[in-house]
Amino acid sequence: MPTRDFTICQAHWPRSKAILRAIRESVFIIEQQVPKALEWDDLDESALHVIARDSEGKGIGTGRVTGAGQIGRMAVLSDWRNQGVGSALLSQLIKLARNHGQNPLFLNAQKRAIPFYLRHGFHCVGEEFMEAGIPHQRMEQDQRQSDPCQESL
Repeated sequence: MPTRDFTICQAHWPRSKAILRAIRESVFIIEQQVPKALEWDDLDESALHVIARDSEGKGIGTGRVTGAGQIGRMAVLSDWRNQGVGSALLSQLIKLARNHGQNPLFLNAQKRAIPFYLRHGFHCVGEEFMEAGIPHQRMEQDQRQSDPCQESL
């Protein structure tokens, strides 16, 4: 499959709200059937956001990091998955968070996404839990001695 061009940049919520919401609605609310009430929160206003755009400028992915250092709302449109968009979004979020003094970083990964986050230096902490009807695992980027995800793989 040929590589498709995309760019990643910081998005400002007030200006980019409509496209960021559209991407997340497509992935989380429509595709994964997450209830709207669980998707939208008051953290978007203060979070740092990134957006992936295709060569024509169309939004294809997004993610955010909150003031507490939580990475989340990582979403890539289905046609763009497995092409490096998620990795590029996560790398940009990590860089952005570090530039704003947010460390350590953590996230709540959907269980099926654990291998993705492991490849990016995150490790599992605690027990699996349910969020929005989907199994999740807390992951952190700082190093620990024991990783429950590695033990179960």
